[in-house]
Amino acid sequence: MATLSTTIPTDGGTAIIIPNKPDPLAISYAQLHSHVSAFQEKLAQLGIAPQDAVSITLPNSYEFIVAFLAASWQRAIAAPLNPAYKQDEFEFYIDDLSSALALVPRDSFQSDGPAVRAARKHKAAIAECCWNGHEVTLDIMDKGEAVGKKSGQVVQKALPDDIALVLHTSGTTGRPKAVPLTHRNLTKTMKNIQITYKLSPKDRTLLVMPLFHVHGLLAGFLAPLFSNGSVIVPMRFSASEFWDMFTNYNANWYTAVPTIHQILLRNPPPSKVPNIRFIRSCSSPLSPKTFHELEKAFNAPVLEAYAMTEGAHQMTSNPLPPAKRFPGSVGIGQGVEVKILDQKGVEVSQGVEAEICVRGENVTKGYLNNPEANKTSFTKEGVFRTGDQGKQDEDGYVIITGRIKELINKGGEKISPVEIDNVVAQNPLVGEAVSFAIDDEMYGQDIGLAVVLKDGERTTPDDLRKWITTRVAKFKVPKQVRDVETLLRPVH
Repeated sequence: MATLSTTIPTDGGTAIIIPNKPDPLAISYAQLHSHVSAFQEKLAQLGIAPQDAVSITLPNSYEFIVAFLAASWQRAIAAPLNPAYKQDEFEFYIDDLSSALALVPRDSFQSDGPAVRAARKHKAAIAECCWNGHEVTLDIMDKGEAVGKKSGQVVQKALPDDIALVLHTSGTTGRPKAVPLTHRNLTKTMKNIQITYKLSPKDRTLLVMPLFHVHGLLAGFLAPLFSNGSVIVPMRFSASEFWDMFTNYNANWYTAVPTIHQILLRNPPPSKVPNIRFIRSCSSPLSPKTFHELEKAFNAPVLEAYAMTEGAHQMTSNPLPPAKRFPGSVGIGQGVEVKILDQKGVEVSQGVEAEICVRGENVTKGYLNNPEANKTSFTKEGVFRTGDQGKQDEDGYVIITGRIKELINKGGEKISPVEIDNVVAQNPLVGEAVSFAIDDEMYGQDIGLAVVLKDGERTTPDDLRKWITTRVAKFKVPKQVRDVETLLRPVH
């Protein structure tokens, strides 16, 4: 019975390293299971029952890891959220899943942060989490409306088809779509990734992606644990500390978005390049230039992969040497069936461009409460339409050639232009607004914004960007703001 509680080993060596200064934390597999079980009991006592949503607003940390696993073991739905969200964003996600509980960092309640205000507004229970040196605590700050009435639940045992995780993905309508991923979906992806890269107990990775992102959670964290390997989990990516941590803690691979690879290439290299078994790149296109620079600088094979939240992350990847890998391709299907289908759902001939579609045990069966999106994104046979245009070569390697659905891919973050348009339209000075992708050397794409001001109104690009900053997470703030009537000069 494949669930997160049964596929993560109960014994073995070190599972997790938290490189805190001056005292790093090393957690064995046995300790991990003990801490997660203890936290699960706390959730049960609080009243968390099967399929209750638990919003997790914690940064990369041991607290996040224990909370996420415990929620899934309790048959609840773990819903990780970007800690940098603004209150309106937290409100949308907490309300969309009717979250029973919001987990926040220590001291968040007293400071009345945006996640706390959002949870309180939607009557979710609020609890602070903290590692005290012995366990991850669960301090109830507000019992909310629903949880307090059903305290003292039994400790549950998860089932393969229970929803373990819900992540939201941007849609072309502007309203984020809720992607439910079951234990079966997640454990299948964990196994696929392990097989693709031949992960073993000898492997250790340095996590540089956020755990609220499917890339970091599945490829950077859960797959290594499935393989009985180990994961170094700093709170955030730091280019200046990356190689010291990589070397000092004996990592031998990492996975990241192209933006992070480029940052590492632009920073001073390590005095002695460590032995790197492979470098994985995913979540946005990797340029051939960066591909070759990485391989030359770090003397390791670079393996580009293709993934989406709906596929519980990985769908295709270039394989390890001596198998073929080449820049410009995201590789071959890894535990999934890949088809290139036309608009009518008919498979096209090899080499012909059409929509990349996949089917597999790791792929969600559909969005939550969104029949229209399900109708357009899934065929009757259960094949998922990715919205990406591409083709396959004679060996089945997938080459992505474009995007059918107009999303902005900023360093792996998928942003809906409609979402940005709707936010900007609320500005009292703006008559019309349209956002769009612009090329960016660091992120691949960034956000451009064109506005028409109402008659007689005046503002500046900086002032408009500052206004937007108060309403959306930082990565959604447009890089450029232009007057739509000229597109040649900033707004007045």
